[in-house]
Amino acid sequence: MTDVPAWLDRLAARAVHTPVPQGLRPPARGGRPAAVLMLFGEGPDGPDLLLIQRSSRGRRHAGQPAFPGGGVDPEDGGPVGAALREAAEETGIDPAGVKVLCTLPELFVWRSDNRVTPVIGWWHTPSAHYAAAPDEVESVERVPIAELVDPANRIILRTPTGHQAPAFKVRGLLVWGFTAMVLDAVLREGGLERPWDTGRVEDLPPDVLDLAARG
Repeated sequence: MTDVPAWLDRLAARAVHTPVPQGLRPPARGGRPAAVLMLFGEGPDGPDLLLIQRSSRGRRHAGQPAFPGGGVDPEDGGPVGAALREAAEETGIDPAGVKVLCTLPELFVWRSDNRVTPVIGWWHTPSAHYAAAPDEVESVERVPIAELVDPANRIILRTPTGHQAPAFKVRGLLVWGFTAMVLDAVLREGGLERPWDTGRVEDLPPDVLDLAARG
């Protein structure tokens, strides 16, 4: 079935208008073009989103849950091609089973000097998914939207510098940083967010901090 479900149609239509936070606005010049795939599907537990957990042996973003993605190569033809290629390389999915719905405004990740374009896709024909690039990816997970918007799984995460940002605790994963900020904004703009306690603040766990410090 290639028909896009109504909830995802609405989300994509609204998400393209997601405002870019001050801290993620790209500079006038510089930065490497990159793309990530926000791949939504219909899984055994209802609507879901594909996430990867990066290898704890990696140099950048070690151990962090993330959207599949990476740098835009010349042969990609732009962010959409890059997002699909990287997702295939990292998770083993078949890009032929994905319908691209839209791209979001470009975001700048200062730690990696990447200008990232999020690409929203509908996984109309799901294929096998696994850690296809074990040096880069430890695991691949289809996370139900219902769990992402469950108020019990939402927190504000505080770093040692005092910076606070939204995060998610789902399926044994702590989704934080850039991925959580994008996901938080898209779920909110797409009308899927449920009221949650933004006063629930937790400190970034030491083991997660140690891995993040590598980048």
